[in-house]
Amino acid sequence: MSDANEKKKLIIFLLVAYGVTYLMGIFMWYGNGTSADLSGFPVAQMLYPASGVMLACLLVHKGDQKIPKAFFWTFLLFTLGAVVLAILAVVAPGEMLSLNGMSMSIWGMILQFMLILGSIVGWITLLIAGRERREAYGLCWKNWKSSLLCVFLFLALYFLRAGISYVAEGQPGMLIEIVANPETWTYMVLLLVNFLLSFTVFFGEEYGWRYYLQPLLQKRFGLRLGVLALGVVWGVWHLPVDFFYYTTPDRGLIMLVSQIITCVSLGIFFAWAYMKTGNIWVPVLMHFFNNNLIMVIANEYSTDVLQNQEVTWGMLPGALLLNGVLFGLFLLAKEFRGKGEDALESQ
Repeated sequence: MSDANEKKKLIIFLLVAYGVTYLMGIFMWYGNGTSADLSGFPVAQMLYPASGVMLACLLVHKGDQKIPKAFFWTFLLFTLGAVVLAILAVVAPGEMLSLNGMSMSIWGMILQFMLILGSIVGWITLLIAGRERREAYGLCWKNWKSSLLCVFLFLALYFLRAGISYVAEGQPGMLIEIVANPETWTYMVLLLVNFLLSFTVFFGEEYGWRYYLQPLLQKRFGLRLGVLALGVVWGVWHLPVDFFYYTTPDRGLIMLVSQIITCVSLGIFFAWAYMKTGNIWVPVLMHFFNNNLIMVIANEYSTDVLQNQEVTWGMLPGALLLNGVLFGLFLLAKEFRGKGEDALESQ
């Protein structure tokens, strides 16, 4: 593809992934001031990176018969619906309802059901696209053995990090409490079903970051520096939800710095796994587990645990050290040796 077309694709991607994100941040700011239900905004935001890639492909690759158009258009329509519902929760909030112990607006509840429908239709359109189209746009599951090993390794490191954190905080008994809680095991068993019915949001981030932007940055800056740069821009992309959802605006800067630390360190591991397997579903699964196992680690089975978190500057050095050792050291792996484009082509 010509450099001009690559530039067009990048511009479209940035306008969707970042432009829509920060535009929606204005609604989040307003909604935060009116105590509106903002739960739909993180869900919608996770869809923007993949939507940017898909829209760019549909506009720039118009004549390409290998584009899985049904899947792409399904995803784009789902994204548009999520945006509309998130905004409606702010401008026309209505009565708050309760769903599985969680309080949300009618619009947030509709979005939850739409997420399930969108995921089911997404799987169907992926299936009917055929292997050739899936392969052409990086949508195939492949390298089963190495893929599963990467996912299991991530889970082991994830729980190891949690265990070390609890011991460091003087709460080793918390781990026993989590294991002894029957709700833990019920939740764990249902995780696979949960993934099948909500994969679109996690795919929404990883198809944008790992499939599209990671190779571009690695070709431009090198294998290691490109991934570090991706971690920073991925972290900064979270700014609206960091200030107005994950915590309160007065602690937003702390959360943003914490987010960058997390995105850089996890981004290294996700990049390593993707380069090792060439399988986009590996980082999608790891992203899913990273977000959904928070409830297990917190021993609180409600998505409310994600909102209005208490963060301090004093938490950051420990997070930097722990994440850097467990995930960041993978930057030394053999997959990151070589130079940019040549090394990527050899994967």
